Amino acid sequence: MTKKTWIAFAVLALVSTAAIFGYQRWCARNPSPRRDLLAMMPVDASAVFFVDLAELRGAPFVAQLYAWAPKPQADPDYAQFIKETGFDYERDLNRTAVALEKHGEASTFFAIADGRFDRQKISGFAVQAGTVTKYAAREIFSVPVSGSTKKISFTFLRNDRIALTDGPDLASILDDRKQHLDTADWSSRFERLAGSPVFAVIRQDAAAGAALAAQAPGGLRSPQLSALLDQLQWITIAGKPENDRLRIIAEGESATEATMRQLADLLNGVLTLAEAGLNDAKTRQQLDPAARGAYLDLLRSADVEKIDRGDTKSVRLTFEITPALLELAGSAPASPKAYPSTPIPSNAVPAHKGHT
Repeated sequence: MTKKTWIAFAVLALVSTAAIFGYQRWCARNPSPRRDLLAMMPVDASAVFFVDLAELRGAPFVAQLYAWAPKPQADPDYAQFIKETGFDYERDLNRTAVALEKHGEASTFFAIADGRFDRQKISGFAVQAGTVTKYAAREIFSVPVSGSTKKISFTFLRNDRIALTDGPDLASILDDRKQHLDTADWSSRFERLAGSPVFAVIRQDAAAGAALAAQAPGGLRSPQLSALLDQLQWITIAGKPENDRLRIIAEGESATEATMRQLADLLNGVLTLAEAGLNDAKTRQQLDPAARGAYLDLLRSADVEKIDRGDTKSVRLTFEITPALLELAGSAPASPKAYPSTPIPSNAVPAHKGHT
């Protein structure tokens, strides 16, 4: 290799190193609004929810969702709030991150929200409706919640960003947040969901399985599934619009390989039995063809995947919400009885075709 070639390589390496270093420094000084909001979440939270409304507003699926969803009756208090402050979350809220924190049987939330705020009008409204206190260089407003003994406290972090909570001391939360250093567990999961404009990350210190069992329709309740979900250390659920449909990605993590294997087998078994039930002759007669087709599309879009990340093992379930499924939900038909309502042995479930 000639001397000129060596010099060229050395210059290229030097420029590349400088570019990488400069990019890292620039990112550190100029974090994205999304990363900035998530970095403010308390590490002792039991769950964190994020939604980027600015991104979602332009998605065709969301437009269909708004068109499909029943319009709620206007709340007089909220209508008055819009009139006095000029803020309407459907139009002016850009993104928000919300952390839920448990305190024994009770829970509180802490949120950071970005949007178009008229600071003067909102501050004036809060002073009239509640109280204001000074903390360092900030004003903290507390407004009573209608029909409750709780209050919502908030402060402006800047003109387009507010922090708010229904906890008793917003100032303490802001101070504690500055002291939190161990964020690796949360940030690694936030990064995995970087492509999703809406998601939830749940740290398993609560009975998620029991909560799911309480909310699921009778035919979808499974004691085995509830028990396995309660063994998970983390659960993430994300939604990503793709043209006229919404892709849902749900993932559970555990350090135990056996738990993940049982969960994958159980999910595959539920998918297989549900599809078989929808193809049953009796179900074909009882269920509207359009409804049956929407359910089948949902099941056929589903995929179960096992992921090994070394320290933790995961099971990922993906499926798609289609316009036909939205229409079906809007018409609110009776739930088909095609789903198994009896416990499914985790070691005796058939493999769903097309799935792992």
